[in-house]
Amino acid sequence: MAFYDDVKKKTSRQRRADAFARSEAAQGPRRAPREEKPAKRPPREDRRPPAPPPAEEAELQEAQPYLLSGRNPIREALRSGRDLEKLLVARGELSGSAREIVAMARQQHVPVIETDRARLDAITHNHQGLLAFASAYRYATVEEMLALARERGEAPLLVILDGVTDPHNLGAVIRTAECAGAHGVIVKERRAVGLTPAAVKASAGAVEYMKVARVTNLSSTIEALKQQGLWIFAADAQGEDYAGVDFSGPLALVVGAEGEGVSRRVLENCDRRVALPLRGRLNSLNASVAAGILLYAAVRRRA
Repeated sequence: MAFYDDVKKKTSRQRRADAFARSEAAQGPRRAPREEKPAKRPPREDRRPPAPPPAEEAELQEAQPYLLSGRNPIREALRSGRDLEKLLVARGELSGSAREIVAMARQQHVPVIETDRARLDAITHNHQGLLAFASAYRYATVEEMLALARERGEAPLLVILDGVTDPHNLGAVIRTAECAGAHGVIVKERRAVGLTPAAVKASAGAVEYMKVARVTNLSSTIEALKQQGLWIFAADAQGEDYAGVDFSGPLALVVGAEGEGVSRRVLENCDRRVALPLRGRLNSLNASVAAGILLYAAVRRRA
């Protein structure tokens, strides 16, 4: 009886094993269990605006005392006639008051630059979509420069900068022009540096005595100066050697940006092109150095 029970148990176990084997065969080979990858953490949103490059950040630090943030301060600065270097406007739809401020700025020939809101956030908060940079010093007019020459009983001597964007170059030109006894420096309104804090600092105090004018169109200004009897000489690599040029008389010297030089349209309006000889491997001089050489060529002729 015990033997019969053992056989019965084995038979029952065998039947279950056979049934399991048939089930496995029907299902095919088992796949290896899939490894569960750790759940990805959602990317952390960095809400801080991107930091400006180091050089730009240093310039922004210097400009902080001249920074106007928000609509009311900028509107009142425009109404009072304060000189502004530029107005930054956040891209997108502007409300009525912002459109009014932009219109006032353009009417006063203040460069208006559209930029991303994040760019404004990187400079300051609570800007209401508008930021303005006030000039670090008051601009004069070309008429005031010519009046100064008449008061001194001298032939006008002016420097015109075409597309110079480096504030240190502008400051150096202002300093040299003051030392040479010039009557003024003229800069472009757009795509050029103006009287920023860095330019005023680089002038080493000369801006207190040298008139600087900002004009909308250099070609029109040159034509007006010609009507006043000034000769217009442009620094140009294809011009005649400056050593043989007569720099006496009423004169305006035009100097372009380093590497780019004087623009074609401005060159076409100049009376004469003068070149500074280059004996080395480089093909251009620093703008402030070129202006200094030509200024003192004029000083020597006037002595």
